[in-house]
Amino acid sequence: MPTYKDESKNTWYCKFYYKDWTGKRKQKKKEGFKTQREAKEFEREFIRNSKDDCTISFAKLSELYLNDCDKRLKQTSIKSKKTIIERWIRPYFESLSIDQIKPNTIRAWQNEMISYRNKYGKSLSSRYLHTINTQLISIFNYAKRYYGLKENPALLCGHIGRIKSNTMQFWTLEEYKQFIQTQNDITFKLIFELLFWTGMRSGELLALTLNDFDIESKTVSINKTYSRIDKKDIITSPKTHKGNRVISIPEFICDELLEYVNKLYDYQPNERLFINIFRRTYTKVFKNGCSQCGVKRIRIHDLRHSHASLLIEQGYSPLIIAERLGHENINTTLQIYSHLYPNKQVELADKLEELNK
Repeated sequence: MPTYKDESKNTWYCKFYYKDWTGKRKQKKKEGFKTQREAKEFEREFIRNSKDDCTISFAKLSELYLNDCDKRLKQTSIKSKKTIIERWIRPYFESLSIDQIKPNTIRAWQNEMISYRNKYGKSLSSRYLHTINTQLISIFNYAKRYYGLKENPALLCGHIGRIKSNTMQFWTLEEYKQFIQTQNDITFKLIFELLFWTGMRSGELLALTLNDFDIESKTVSINKTYSRIDKKDIITSPKTHKGNRVISIPEFICDELLEYVNKLYDYQPNERLFINIFRRTYTKVFKNGCSQCGVKRIRIHDLRHSHASLLIEQGYSPLIIAERLGHENINTTLQIYSHLYPNKQVELADKLEELNK
């Protein structure tokens, strides 16, 4: 491993050839090392990370994985991955090379995640446990594909948690009507009305402009989503391809929308409708409204589930609901809301009995 001393700067540098992941031979030069040892260590680490090498550290692997994802995923997805990896995964594995991480290592980590309690004694939700575990599997899949790892130890251990909760919180129409009567502020009232009566996601709501509405046709076009990352407003495409959709809305929503817009000062139709409203702001208003009217406490996202529940109760097909909610396919809708069809088999049998008579 050749290293050289720059006498004029009294520092060391290394200059060497390596093969990148495509097999192409390249030259690398790095200057500014205080000692010869640091220069040699840099060369060893660089070459190790440039080829299939299972001795790469987990810390370095997770860094390479995130850099790779950064070129392919939305900023919101990258932010979520970084949070999970840095909070729940990297601290446990970072000192190990990937060839040292065996199924029993993963099993011990899983048990620690299951046993975790915060200062209030609250554990991680079943769904979040599943999300964390799935993220670890993805990292090792990356190592298996690009760094010569023979098998995925996280996959061998199986999953923890559940992909969906055992119970789903939602409001009936009567509960929602009790809640909305507590909302006297026209801004927050319109926000909750849109969420409940359209089933749109919060990010989709916060990205809306007046131009997205067709008052004459009574529709709203969902074609973007809003998020805030590192104190910056980010507008991207919807969560899924089917997220681009047109939703029919009732006339009273159109009336409330126009009333709201008419009270805005110097508003332009291409600007966001709720430009100075953040999710944490209306979440606080939402919680206060729940306490005030006495209905059970649910999350903001559960207004979306409440909308789906309302449509199911009215007898609309899963296909219509999937299109309205922007699900990628009908299987997603059925997987999430199948338990809300408790009497359909009985109704079907009764109908067949009637036809036979």
